[in-house]
Amino acid sequence: MAIVVAMVLTIAFVIVRVAPGDPAALMLGPEATAQDVAELRARLGLDLPIFVQYLAFLRDAARGDLGRSLFFNLPVTTVLAARAEPTAMLALLSLFFSMLVAVPIGIYAAFRRGSFFDQSVIALAMLAASLPSFWTGLIAQRWLATEFGWFAASGYGGPESTFFERLQFLILPALVLGLVNSALILRFTRASMLDVLDEDYIRTARSKGMGERRVVLRHALRNAGIPIITVVGLTFALLVSGAVVTERVFNIPGLGNLVVNAVLRRDYPVIQGTLIVVAVLYVAINLITDLLYLLLDKRVRY
Repeated sequence: MAIVVAMVLTIAFVIVRVAPGDPAALMLGPEATAQDVAELRARLGLDLPIFVQYLAFLRDAARGDLGRSLFFNLPVTTVLAARAEPTAMLALLSLFFSMLVAVPIGIYAAFRRGSFFDQSVIALAMLAASLPSFWTGLIAQRWLATEFGWFAASGYGGPESTFFERLQFLILPALVLGLVNSALILRFTRASMLDVLDEDYIRTARSKGMGERRVVLRHALRNAGIPIITVVGLTFALLVSGAVVTERVFNIPGLGNLVVNAVLRRDYPVIQGTLIVVAVLYVAINLITDLLYLLLDKRVRY
């Protein structure tokens, strides 16, 4: 984990330095003189040797200081914290919808392998994985929100909105993201269940007269859980970092929308800070996924 985070910090530092444009000139605007730019570069430490800047960046990042936003004139951590709630809620709700659809259908498709239902599920999963999220989002906005009025079309509510009021704005984008990402979970669930259902202990349980539901849910699903937990963890990480397009389509003020605007404004500290936070989140989710293996399979302890 430490090696991965250190590599990400290095890559983030290099990306900001090789990107076109001078942060000092961007902060001061086009009317600034060369002397003003030089003075600000000295104040920000941009005139120091690149290795000295790198060590200072690592020192500040280790203390949780990711710099200061050029556009908001606030610490990057403050800007990211203000935008983290919509993205986190959208990711969690999308993952809930994905698992609600994918896991039961994947289990039943494996149980009915080779049937018309099984083949239809495989085809629909491939179709869902092939649909771009922005196209699905626009179609959902057009019909489910505008025509039928079942959901809010876009936005996240005002500052005074309650939790449940904001949740109403996230249902439609969460359904869109959940539909697209459920395909991978469904296919992994089906494949893992197929591997387990052919094991000898499953046939032994059936030969002893154990009910089919108990065999599938208590014995097969538990032993097929490690690959499912793995893909669920990776899907959650992808939802957090990959909801950029969906947040733009539904005008949700989350991290994805923030990054797009930061790129357009050349707000390099925000881009750099977001990259670091997402990378650390990926590493943390992988660690939590590994620890969850202990709950599913006690043999992992050995």
